[in-house]
Amino acid sequence: MGVTISDVAARAGVSKTTVSRVLNGKGEIRENTILKVREAISELGYVPSAGAVGLARGTTQMIGMLVPDMAWAWAGIVQAVVETLETEGFGLRMLTWNRGEESLRRLGLQVAAKSFDGLLVIEPEGALGYITELHEAGLPVVLIDDRFHRPGFPYVATTNREGGEQAARHLLDIGRRRPLVVTGPEAFGCTRERLGGFVDVYANAGIELDQRRIICGDFLFDRGRSAVAQALADGVEFDAVFGHNDPTAAGVLAALHEAGLRIPQDVSVVGFDDIELASYTYPALTTIRQPMREMGAAAARLLLDHVRRSPEAAPSCIIPTNLVVRGSTLKPSSN
Repeated sequence: MGVTISDVAARAGVSKTTVSRVLNGKGEIRENTILKVREAISELGYVPSAGAVGLARGTTQMIGMLVPDMAWAWAGIVQAVVETLETEGFGLRMLTWNRGEESLRRLGLQVAAKSFDGLLVIEPEGALGYITELHEAGLPVVLIDDRFHRPGFPYVATTNREGGEQAARHLLDIGRRRPLVVTGPEAFGCTRERLGGFVDVYANAGIELDQRRIICGDFLFDRGRSAVAQALADGVEFDAVFGHNDPTAAGVLAALHEAGLRIPQDVSVVGFDDIELASYTYPALTTIRQPMREMGAAAARLLLDHVRRSPEAAPSCIIPTNLVVRGSTLKPSSN
């Protein structure tokens, strides 16, 4: 059995309440008492649980965060969450949603143990119903989402439709009238929004995109590559490609290079997200920037407002995308 708060209290010769007060930094305690408690903690190797730390103050000062996995794609969001929470004196407890029911069971145990004061969630595929139940049971929850979930609790999202419109307007501005689109998965709301915005802008310019120009993708490099290779093999003429995320667009670039086409002179390419990869492709990728860090920081602040029951807490927050122009659409200088 591990060291308990009772063991610390016995070693220091104080009550458990006094140990809790020292852990929480609450109340006036004599300096020599604090020293004795800290020495006992050090000697026994006691690691206080979130529940123990929260005994006196009624809060753990911890926020839970549920992510699909630990992939690099969430790095910007997580870093912004950590920085925002640390500024407010909160810590972060990471949980992944990559083992289905086992992950949900683990989350349920953490909630039952009151291990954190609120929960941030990214893309809870298959778990949204359970997360909603937690919210309805009183747990403050905020969803960080770019796939157009609109749950019955606060969320932070971005402007996918407007991002698709921005991509289309940019391509039209540089004279590209025969675009190819490699989408994300059809089931995702963000795919429908990005495609809808893009198609509508072209339609308003008098250009209808037939189905041969819209290829279903999966947000992966290989699909971007194979989609363009297939379009070329089928004789589809195009002077631009809009990939629904940056890995897809990077695959598009690879296929165009392999076909001997010049970028952007023959074909211009636009991605979506502005992840680090976008700066390192050749040429560097023009893309629609999804504000990952801003979304993470906004979600953390929104959740803390709800944890603190602030009357100023907003119901939700939407942060706009913006166009980042690089070499995949910008013609090199002739000088």
